[in-house]
Amino acid sequence: MEKLDKNAFIEKVFDFEKEKEWKYRGSLPAIIDFYADWCGPCKMVTPILEKLAAEYDGKLAIYKIDTDKEQELAGAFGIQSIPSLLFIPVSGQPQMARGAMDRGSFEKVIADVLGVKKDETTPS
Repeated sequence: MEKLDKNAFIEKVFDFEKEKEWKYRGSLPAIIDFYADWCGPCKMVTPILEKLAAEYDGKLAIYKIDTDKEQELAGAFGIQSIPSLLFIPVSGQPQMARGAMDRGSFEKVIADVLGVKKDETTPS
């Protein structure tokens, strides 16, 4: 899992300052967790995302954006409650989910929205 600041976001995900239409810059589907250190539900999501990052290594990118430090990014995506999770397929439009999710919900979205199948040899 990688924390992104504005510059890294523009480089790896989307240049919201120059582009009007969504154009994902990454080569792997991605999840972006908009969070804050003081947020209780955010703290519940972090260990789930850490495990998923290890299990889907090489198939999925997982990023975190601290909304307290990156207020411009949070504003650009209309983040009003946290955690907010942005699911980004390689092609197509991203989808936003608000609120904490359990592992099963993440796995469903990873398969259905991002099109990433779990390795059959990887235990749940």
